[in-house]
Amino acid sequence: MPDAKSNLDRLCDLVRGQHGCIWIPTFEEDYAQQLVHDAALRLGRGVWTWSVIRGVQDAKLAGASPETGTENPIVGLAALARAAEKADQSAGLGATNGPLLVCLDLVPHLGDERVLRLLRETIGRVAARGATVVLIDHRPDLPPVLSSDAARLELTLPTRDELHQIVKSTLQWAHRGTPVRVNLSRRELDTMLRNLAGLSRRQARQVVIDAVSEDRKFDASDINRIMAIKRQAVTAGGLLEYVKSPVDLSRIGGMRRLKQWLADREHALDEGALEKGLVPPRGLLVLGVQGAGKSLCAKAIATAWQRPLLRMDVGALYDRYIGESERRLRDALHQAEAMSPIVLWIDEIEKAFASAASTSTDGGLSRRMFGSLLTWMQEHRAPVFVVATANDIEALPPELLRKGRFDEIFFVDLPCAEAREEIFRIHLAKRKRDPAQFDVKALAAGTEGYSGAEIEQAIIAALHRAHARDEDLTTQLLLQTAANSPPLSVTMRERVEELRDWARGRCVPAD
Repeated sequence: MPDAKSNLDRLCDLVRGQHGCIWIPTFEEDYAQQLVHDAALRLGRGVWTWSVIRGVQDAKLAGASPETGTENPIVGLAALARAAEKADQSAGLGATNGPLLVCLDLVPHLGDERVLRLLRETIGRVAARGATVVLIDHRPDLPPVLSSDAARLELTLPTRDELHQIVKSTLQWAHRGTPVRVNLSRRELDTMLRNLAGLSRRQARQVVIDAVSEDRKFDASDINRIMAIKRQAVTAGGLLEYVKSPVDLSRIGGMRRLKQWLADREHALDEGALEKGLVPPRGLLVLGVQGAGKSLCAKAIATAWQRPLLRMDVGALYDRYIGESERRLRDALHQAEAMSPIVLWIDEIEKAFASAASTSTDGGLSRRMFGSLLTWMQEHRAPVFVVATANDIEALPPELLRKGRFDEIFFVDLPCAEAREEIFRIHLAKRKRDPAQFDVKALAAGTEGYSGAEIEQAIIAALHRAHARDEDLTTQLLLQTAANSPPLSVTMRERVEELRDWARGRCVPAD
């Protein structure tokens, strides 16, 4: 993962390191080009650019016309090599500050073996003269023969200071047309910037434009609008989604040990916790029977700790294009870090990485992605608390269960009698029924082996039956309805027992 250095610092380091080729995979082409220009200015180098539309052009010479006939990639690469040789001759023998040779969207042309071969030769020729080829392209991967020669620069999302500057410059730009009235306190501005975190520079700029375009005002009333636009932008990637339904821990029956664990660590999130030697919690793995309340745990943690909840859609991780899956995972993790502090919920994690535990037919993709996730979990420093849930733990690679990956591994079993009583009280009250009017002990006794979700569905079904018959909801009707729907612990008894046997001694019981 990228370190704390700025994108400009990291690019300058790569150029100083005499890399013959630097590859910047990004959708923010304008920003990447500006980054190259800033690096060239800092390092005292020239900049030449090539594109299939404009051909080769001296990018540092104001008003310079493109070289005629250089739109073809083969002709263009030859022209870039000549520019590097000319600069080397002008600088004198032994010069190491050759120009930066930028190629825009060259990657699709590398399917032509002649272009690929010429690019590799060009990289060698210009590197000997102190120049560097910079590939800027939105595509996720280079041909294998080239990727080993190219230093990859992953651009980080904008920092808070960058976002502040983007807001200021965008408002100034918008003000040049019809005046924009800005009225924000420092706290409101902080909230605004916090809600812009996690967006790309282009997305942040567009969000501000959209916010002021309707009423020509930029004030606290735009915060909710920005949050809504941001939710759309985040979910547009198809991998992360906002989960907005809050769940209070008190509305979850049972799980006393898990609740206490969360309560004990809530104060470790305070600003002064580090000074006292406390390490902020990094994550939980929650295993259990289907319907036992694992998903509710993720929602309740976010609510209790007052953090946004982002859910990673593991089904959307895999893409049919080579390299795209890895890029999507990297982008999602970068975005989660930029939006921190958050709770990141990886639901049914075994579905995404089960193939990493066995010999699979995906060319090692699952194992590579699993390795990337483990590395991130071990090394990331952003306040991102990971809640991973799983139903089939035996399908997971053993590396995930190693100490240090998660702060704790909890097992959520089917609720005991006391927890079932609590669950009945919660769901009856939720549906405007007085729990005191029902024999909850009899209800708990009659639903042994039922999960929390199955109890909730029994209540819903009984309510429908009572409404259809124009009758009151009664304890007897609830028991009859539950008896008509055998629980998972009966229909899949062997699987439930296997899961319990595995968890015994390996996991902390949630209740």
